[in-house]
Amino acid sequence: MAKESMKAREVKRKAMNAKYAEKRKKLIEAGDYDALQNIPKNASLVRLHNRCKLTGRPKGYMRQFGISRIQFREMASKGLIPGIKKASW
Repeated sequence: MAKESMKAREVKRKAMNAKYAEKRKKLIEAGDYDALQNIPKNASLVRLHNRCKLTGRPKGYMRQFGISRIQFREMASKGLIPGIKKASW
């Protein structure tokens, strides 16, 4: 499990990114890079990091499901993910 502060920081970055997205787009189109420097760093899309929705794990993230590989494996074994079953041959 990730620390709650790390999860909260990511949520804060997503909210800030959404808030400044339109302003950032307009400044880039206008070529006003001096004004772009005044926007908070956490409003940048590059600073966002994908995290598991259940545990907050930053690595081994499966984009299609929004969870980490470990949670995916556990849920697939229990049959909690529709259309996914463990391969056996």
